[in-house]
Amino acid sequence: MTEHLNLLALKSLLEAISADASTVLGKRWKDTAETVIIGGGCVGVSLAYHLAKGGMKDVVLLEKSELTAGSTWHAAGLTTYYHPGINLKKVHFDSIKLYESLEAETGQAVGFHQPGSVRIASTPARVDEMKYQMTRTHWHVTPQYFIGPEKVQELFPLLNMDKVLAGLYTPGDGHIDPYSLTMALAAGARMYGAQIYNPAPVTALNPTADGKWDVQTPHGTIRANRIVNATGFWAREVGKMIGFDHPTIPVHHQYVVTATVPEVKALKKELAVIRDLEGSYYLRQERDGLLFGPYEKMEKMVLQDSWVRDGVPPGFGKELFESDLDRIMEHVEMAMEMIPVLKKADIINIVSGPITYTPDLLPMVGPHQGVRNYWTAIGFGYGVIHAGGIGKFLSDWIRNGEPPYDLIECDPNRYGRWADVPFMCAKARESYGFNNVVGYPKEERFAGRPTSRTSGVYELLKDKASMGFHTGWEQPHWFYKPGDDIGYKPSFRRTNWFGPVGRECKLVMEKVGVIDLTPFGKFIVKGKDSHKLLDRLFANTMPKVGHTNISHMLTPTGRVYAEVTITQLSPGEFLLITGSGSELHDLRWIETEAADGGYDVDISNVTEDIGVLGIAGPNSRKVLQKLTDEDMSDAGFKFLHCKSIKLAGAPVRAIRISYTGELGWELYIDQKNMAAVYQAMMEAGKDEGIDNFGTYAMSSLRLEKGFRGWGAEMNCDTNPLEAGLDYFIKLNKPADFIGKAALQEIKAKGLKRKLSYITLDTDDIDPEGNETVWHNGKVVGNTTSGAYSYSSQQSLAFAYLPLELCSVGQKVEVELLGRKYPAMVIQEPLVLTEPTRTRLQKKANGKV
Repeated sequence: MTEHLNLLALKSLLEAISADASTVLGKRWKDTAETVIIGGGCVGVSLAYHLAKGGMKDVVLLEKSELTAGSTWHAAGLTTYYHPGINLKKVHFDSIKLYESLEAETGQAVGFHQPGSVRIASTPARVDEMKYQMTRTHWHVTPQYFIGPEKVQELFPLLNMDKVLAGLYTPGDGHIDPYSLTMALAAGARMYGAQIYNPAPVTALNPTADGKWDVQTPHGTIRANRIVNATGFWAREVGKMIGFDHPTIPVHHQYVVTATVPEVKALKKELAVIRDLEGSYYLRQERDGLLFGPYEKMEKMVLQDSWVRDGVPPGFGKELFESDLDRIMEHVEMAMEMIPVLKKADIINIVSGPITYTPDLLPMVGPHQGVRNYWTAIGFGYGVIHAGGIGKFLSDWIRNGEPPYDLIECDPNRYGRWADVPFMCAKARESYGFNNVVGYPKEERFAGRPTSRTSGVYELLKDKASMGFHTGWEQPHWFYKPGDDIGYKPSFRRTNWFGPVGRECKLVMEKVGVIDLTPFGKFIVKGKDSHKLLDRLFANTMPKVGHTNISHMLTPTGRVYAEVTITQLSPGEFLLITGSGSELHDLRWIETEAADGGYDVDISNVTEDIGVLGIAGPNSRKVLQKLTDEDMSDAGFKFLHCKSIKLAGAPVRAIRISYTGELGWELYIDQKNMAAVYQAMMEAGKDEGIDNFGTYAMSSLRLEKGFRGWGAEMNCDTNPLEAGLDYFIKLNKPADFIGKAALQEIKAKGLKRKLSYITLDTDDIDPEGNETVWHNGKVVGNTTSGAYSYSSQQSLAFAYLPLELCSVGQKVEVELLGRKYPAMVIQEPLVLTEPTRTRLQKKANGKV
């Protein structure tokens, strides 16, 4: 019998090493795969499920130990439609809709409870926050309600109502068993043909010359067309295999489970999940008891920073950290005051486990810049609610070649080398402690700042302005004057910056202002195929040498992936300028097309090498003319032209363009010369009334001129025709640019909505963007950006409306903080740009 078993074992071993029928871990080992997913938590398994269900034949998931052996298995399992952002609402929606049907599809129970949830407001600021969030949700599919204390008590009758002012109620919210969810997703993945191998740790990742990957494991190597890092708190280890330091760090999250509470057991229906925002905790029913999870203050919470320095202990999987009830007692006491039955409840379990945080608490989802075909799905502080939707999002992107909707806030490329370990630790601590703080518009958080990314004029400006954080950079939002109420003072209404921003707008319109625009992303593209590559990437024609234009990269289905200012510096050498928030987002798209298309080009990112100063206003020409021998007149330096000049003795590349719409230039300067050029301009401009202005003023001025902004009026949810970008889209150019065919089809079919320009009758509040637009009691659209127009003394916004409501004079309503304000579609722009005014003046003078 023993001999027979040995022969069987030898036969199995021979089969395992056979090239024709290799098996391992009880199944056939695949040597090649379309996609290899690394990590068997709920996110990785969801992606495997969605890819396989979507028709991808060769999907392999590799798990180092067992499925859920990370943050998934000990998660509290909360699910909610709510998210304060706009795009992640879609992720949450897709997750919940999947979880509702997953058991029927796979036969695997998931333990999904949907009693709804209530966010509790116990301060006036919270009430405003909830009204603010309601204005941003009506144009989405998810039902959400602003409710009074009576309804709050009905949904959670065990509450002490003394401090409850209102609530934000989301039906369909609840909680799910993370283990069962992952097993159901795994069952579905296998059902549709995906292979899941475990234990199968990845030991090395080696890129091939053709953009594929050799994924090494103890069982063999798999040649993959792409790899996806979905490894949770092991994300840094996997990233380091290919040279990345992903800014993710585990934090200790604790939650408490009680024994049976008689008052809970006596209830006829399950309690809604509550989130007490002032107490900074969530609480839900767990069988006949309660589960309570706090988010500690930043000075008390614990980071597992040793894992960042030394790596995750090799055997760590389904282990927990030692709990520390003393650390959360402040939150326990607040919870006992709000839910008095907790005072008598017996604690049966305190769970303390690692959950992964990024600096801004949002995950890193998508293809990574710097290497080909490496994707990430990491950094999930809320992996259970994100898993289903992110799996669908990434699957659609991978299979279709473009994201299904805009989710740039989760782009892994929003971080660069500047997001070092000290920054990451400071921000993760801040983000955990800020989990339930009031979320204001124009929010700033100050931990870990400044980073290594500071412009050449930062030291000169930092004490004069309220600074904003833009992809690692510090950039002035608005400047202080004697008598101003200074500092960062957020509000849902007009606050301390309102008056100073008006002063800066007046400065630019009447005199001359200087702004630090260094955070712009800047690339040089040159080489034999540079023109050919850019003609393929951009819908506009390429500018001639010494000229500049605005161009757009489109997705294959004709949506706006990016907006870029392009200048041809010399034959075949182009300077590309993009917004600070899309630097590596755009660079990755360009590099991918260059590599996949085999273009002979050199692409370099010069963002940190070059500082940028903008100078704008009717006196800007006079100031610059004092500092250079170059002819700065209209005839000598035309609009949208570029010249290399000397300014105060320093070499400067000057482009006549201005995002305020006023006479102006952008000056591209070596960082080391930036301060000297700035100081020379400020000295030369004294008689012209020169002063500083910030990004808030620039935003107001650009909106008055009808300038669209990427990420607001245009993004991966919009096409350029509905965004009113027709002037920049050259459908008749010979090059077959990406998205051309799709755009021709869109044009032939006709549009269903268009971007409209509206004024609002408001009081002490202005639109920001993403507010709901109403007409005759129905939701008809949404704003994209808004501001106060200091020139016309009224609120102004862009909004997407159905075609039948786009006519000038059409009246609608815009919801702000729970109130609907009258609004009207007007002819754009409200204020003509300087080049237009000059042209019209010349025409009028010619007629005279």
